[in-house]
Amino acid sequence: MTKNPKSDTQTLRDAALHYHAYPNPGKLEIRATKPMANGRDLARAYSPGVAEACLEIKSDPADAAKYTSRGNLVAVVTNGTAVLGLGNIGALASKPVMEGKAVLFKKFASIDCFDIEVNESDPEKLADIVCSLEPTFGAINLEDIKAPDCFIVEKICRERMNIPVFHDDQHGTAIVVGAAAKNALHVAGKRFEDIKIVSTGGGAAGIACLNMLVKLGVRRENIWLCDLHGLVYEGRTEDMNPHKSAFAQKTDLSTLDDVIGGADLFLGLSGPNVLKPEMVAKMTDRPIIFALANPNPEILPDVAREVSPDAIIATGRSDFPNQVNNVLCFPFIFRGALDVGATEINDEMQIACVEGIAEMARMTTSAEAAAAYQGEQLTFGADYLIPKPFDPRLVGVVSSAVAKAAMESGVAQRPIDDLAAYRAKLNQTVFKSALLMKPVFEAAKAAARRIVFTEGEDERVLRTAQGILEETTETPILIGRPEVIETRCERLGLRIRPGTDFQIVNPENDPRYYDYWTSYHRVMQREGVTPDLAKAIMRTNTTAIGAIMVHRGEADSMICGTFGEYRWHMNYVNQVLGGGTYEPHGALSLVILEDGPLFIGDTHVRIEPTPEQIAQTVIGAARHVRRFGLEPKIALCSQSQFGNTRCDSGARLRAAIGILDETPRDFIYEGEMNIDTALDPELRARIFPNSRLEGEANVLIFAHADAASGVRNILKMRAGGLEVGPILMGMGNRAHIVSPSITARGLLNMAAIAGTPVTHYS
Repeated sequence: MTKNPKSDTQTLRDAALHYHAYPNPGKLEIRATKPMANGRDLARAYSPGVAEACLEIKSDPADAAKYTSRGNLVAVVTNGTAVLGLGNIGALASKPVMEGKAVLFKKFASIDCFDIEVNESDPEKLADIVCSLEPTFGAINLEDIKAPDCFIVEKICRERMNIPVFHDDQHGTAIVVGAAAKNALHVAGKRFEDIKIVSTGGGAAGIACLNMLVKLGVRRENIWLCDLHGLVYEGRTEDMNPHKSAFAQKTDLSTLDDVIGGADLFLGLSGPNVLKPEMVAKMTDRPIIFALANPNPEILPDVAREVSPDAIIATGRSDFPNQVNNVLCFPFIFRGALDVGATEINDEMQIACVEGIAEMARMTTSAEAAAAYQGEQLTFGADYLIPKPFDPRLVGVVSSAVAKAAMESGVAQRPIDDLAAYRAKLNQTVFKSALLMKPVFEAAKAAARRIVFTEGEDERVLRTAQGILEETTETPILIGRPEVIETRCERLGLRIRPGTDFQIVNPENDPRYYDYWTSYHRVMQREGVTPDLAKAIMRTNTTAIGAIMVHRGEADSMICGTFGEYRWHMNYVNQVLGGGTYEPHGALSLVILEDGPLFIGDTHVRIEPTPEQIAQTVIGAARHVRRFGLEPKIALCSQSQFGNTRCDSGARLRAAIGILDETPRDFIYEGEMNIDTALDPELRARIFPNSRLEGEANVLIFAHADAASGVRNILKMRAGGLEVGPILMGMGNRAHIVSPSITARGLLNMAAIAGTPVTHYS
């Protein structure tokens, strides 16, 4: 069936308009960061308490970053005279673009942003307006201002303002182009100082890109700039300005076709179909073509490759590899600049940003980026020169590099003492589990444990194995077919290789097969398992194989469950590793929410636990919560509240509390109670003023797995909670069964938990 392009365009138009209009108009809203619930809050937030903050700032202006949002607030300012792809549409019509820019600041770097659209076409008057905003903002992002006015506005603002002023259309584009060029030359085996560049587009972005390439080592005499009127040469008077004149060549040549011969890099920031196939044929071997015009590039990649199959190509479009997108730059360069109180964004900071972005592309792609761009090949090379915006590591790598450069170049007013800690803090903004998992990872690093993953062919497991080798001292062992694992590692761009970086157990053909099936038979021979059945299970059941490895001492812990049903896996874990002091007595899930962590149990193991089993779960939960550096505050939850309802769950919870009370405990627990009573101290004080639980509970224990699992899933799906777990309690940290929805990051967290010896938290 042939697609109707007009119909597709209309569908996209309708979807985009609906997105902007509903459920509320626009893409931004303002939210308070402090409570405003009573008269006391009002007195502190406004009169009279607000005067204290005002006086502190009057005494020391630097305190504005301490007592107001200014230190994390950016203005996106435009007059709408050069909106990408739309031209001079005016300030008001440009507002959706600026709102979108503000959303990207928040999404990728947690920076608050106001969009400011100004009806002013005079560049000097516009600069005056921007400069007058300095008391409000920590930095200014100039956007979509036509050339050469943008140069004037930026120059005036930079000279008069003591905060960073950054014209993203110029410098943001230049930084991403610089990173892409750096990696393209690496792939092509060329150097900046040796290459010839031919560029089309004498606007703000084009000039800024050329200036950046000069800073990176390109010789100015090797740059040939063309615009609508042809080559920029010495003596030309038509449509010239000082910024173009800086790249004027002394020559009799006059057209793009005249100068393209022998070019190593074509840089296009002009319009569609400017670069012809016959021109590409004149370029050097392995030419680099950056055709960045939007929406239609100077030449389509397929057309260029018909002439030069080995060409390295980037565009400004998302439907081709190597999209040059400013979102790779501006959130992160501003993050680093704001955090050190930089007075400007200088050359050193911009080059640090180039280096950081380029470095990211050469690293193994993160699982989060791979999930956001499913089906794309994200392995460094000709088709992957720059990272994807949704790689969460960008903020840590790039912003910390920018902050370091700001300090070293002397423009940081608030230098950071510990850059490693700063980078870790940045990562915590995107990896919500990082802060809570820190003590677990530290404990795991002190113990070089062997972790066997029973579903070793799974992409998430392979990425986790890479992460384990990078972030811990653990040894991953994968159960799976070697050829499948090898192929998938290569396809995913992972550096690890089976047999070199980690051990593999091949269920189809492993020299330990006899040892494994005979071990399993000895364990299960009085449970109806014959030798033939033991042989079959050790060929087909990877969960049982992993359990046998732990049983035999060939691994310290196992992780299974990336597919299949929880209790099916638990059956084999318990068969082999249960008995004696080991028995699964509960699953504890940690859900990380915006306002803190919440532990929930038992989510998987026992459907309707007895009072004794509930008490056992409470004791185990308290022990595991302390692994995260937290003191447990445990609430036993039911529809019954301190005996007001005679129901089965309430009765079992009350009996469990009786069992717990028989022995002195070193943790706080209380119940039975409703969930809101557990989480609201004021409500609990009214209902049960003699409660031994103080503050909010951080552990909720239920008398039915349906209730625990339901709360866990609602918090994940509707409250944006991030799950760590489930943690299998009672097995001495020798086995954990995850859920099929777990991510690679979740598996890495579980590996850290499994990598901690039981003595560390028992």
